[in-house]
Amino acid sequence: MSDAKTEKAEKTSIAEGIVRAEARDAAVDAQARVVQQKGFLDDVIDGVQLGAMVIFFICLVFVAIFGSSLPSIFPVTQPLYDALVGLPQLLTQVPDIETVREYVPKTLDEACELRASMSVWIAQVLHELAYKQWVLGLSWAMYLWQTKLNIRQRDRLHDVRRPKGIATFISRQVYLEANAYGLDKSSLLLVRDFIGQLQTTAIIAYDVVPWLWEQVGQVTGENVLVQSVGFFVAASVLSTVLGLPFDIYSTFVVEKKHGFNKQTMGLFWADALKSLLLVLALGAPVLAGFLWVIERTGERFYLYAWALMAGVQLLMILIYPTVIQPMFNKFDPLPEGDLREAIEALAGRLEFPLKKLYVVDGSKRSSHSNAYVFGFFKAKRIVIYDTLIEQCTTDEIVAVVGHELGHWKKSHTVRMLLMAQLQILLIFYSFSCFVTEPHMYESFGVEGMPVMLGFLFFQYLYEPLGMVLQFATNVMSRIHEFQADAFSRDLGYGEQLASCLIKLQIENKATMNPDPLYSAFTYSHPPLVERLDALGNPHLASKDE
Repeated sequence: MSDAKTEKAEKTSIAEGIVRAEARDAAVDAQARVVQQKGFLDDVIDGVQLGAMVIFFICLVFVAIFGSSLPSIFPVTQPLYDALVGLPQLLTQVPDIETVREYVPKTLDEACELRASMSVWIAQVLHELAYKQWVLGLSWAMYLWQTKLNIRQRDRLHDVRRPKGIATFISRQVYLEANAYGLDKSSLLLVRDFIGQLQTTAIIAYDVVPWLWEQVGQVTGENVLVQSVGFFVAASVLSTVLGLPFDIYSTFVVEKKHGFNKQTMGLFWADALKSLLLVLALGAPVLAGFLWVIERTGERFYLYAWALMAGVQLLMILIYPTVIQPMFNKFDPLPEGDLREAIEALAGRLEFPLKKLYVVDGSKRSSHSNAYVFGFFKAKRIVIYDTLIEQCTTDEIVAVVGHELGHWKKSHTVRMLLMAQLQILLIFYSFSCFVTEPHMYESFGVEGMPVMLGFLFFQYLYEPLGMVLQFATNVMSRIHEFQADAFSRDLGYGEQLASCLIKLQIENKATMNPDPLYSAFTYSHPPLVERLDALGNPHLASKDE
């Protein structure tokens, strides 16, 4: 009798396990259908891309049929016709190597003459440039490029097949959940960027900037410095207000839906207000100093402005973790125990001047995790998020700290700081070529030449070069990440680091299979598979699912 009951219980248990497995598989299949399904936004994207291709080919047909008479028949096609006709002419005018060599200066006098002639040519070009049209054109070109990258990434997120290498340690359910999270963020980003681009276009086309400048001037009076600071305050407040709907949706819809948001509405508004007040309190005096330096130091103001901003950046590195971040998070000493002992032992082994070891209440706002090192000279500090402690083992956390200490040991922070300083110097030097060009201010409907507005307009022109430099910064950052990973591995924590990276990827629902072009332009850290491959991790599979 007892054996019969036992056998019956075992059969019942097996049957219940099968039912649970089938239910789980059904849920995963349902999730896969949701990820694969393309919604209204995807239909709009496909329609716009198809429409653009059709319009382009129709234009080519019209050009072929009507030829040079096309602009007179359809005046709206004049810019397109000029571009199509002018491009071959431009390409045929590109000088060959021998011609270029003739212009290469061979003596110091020739170099000085070339510099003088180039300066005259650049000044003439800047004086004749259609600034508003160029700004609008560059703004839309940058928007379309970034949108194309986002669409490529979105297409990857719709793919439910796990890529080569991760099927052994990333379950199908985890992979689909990460893609679903990525799609929700992508939808918000595409809508936000589109509305932001429409706002930018309207601001430029309808001369909103000079209008706001005049309105602020009526309040502040004729002092340009005070008016500039007032304009900064007004623009910052407007920018914050316009961005609030997207921030609220991101926090309380997208992040909450996927289990990350821990903020209350009260905490959100408190953070938003504190962030705005900090921007105004810190930004206003820095802006005033920047404008004062430009006014007092003449043509070579870019050197002095660069020195000022370098000092400000160093000050911010010092006060952000010690003054600003504690306004938003609570920092407590890491309690005594195995983790603290292991980290202190690693710091002593590397002769790292550890002064304090903190745990921060990151879980107060989100379940995302992190760890970092900060401080100058002999006053270094290590900060670990409480979410990281919850998600990883002691050895895995020590491996992450070893990675962070790798950045310190190899002077990655100093290198990135120097790279940032070179970029700032380049920005200010480039601005010096535009700041005294009256035609630029006239193009945007501005009376006089207020430096504040000149720098604002210049940033639109600088944006393409800024994108290239950001790409270079990402490349450098990814190299540093590989080196820091290797440093932790060489300390004997390779397997633990790989295990922790996998856990963090899963816990954070990070994209498992990013588009290569998208990740190259937007990721400061290498994708997970690349990092595991560099670590020589045995988890990586050798074939597709």
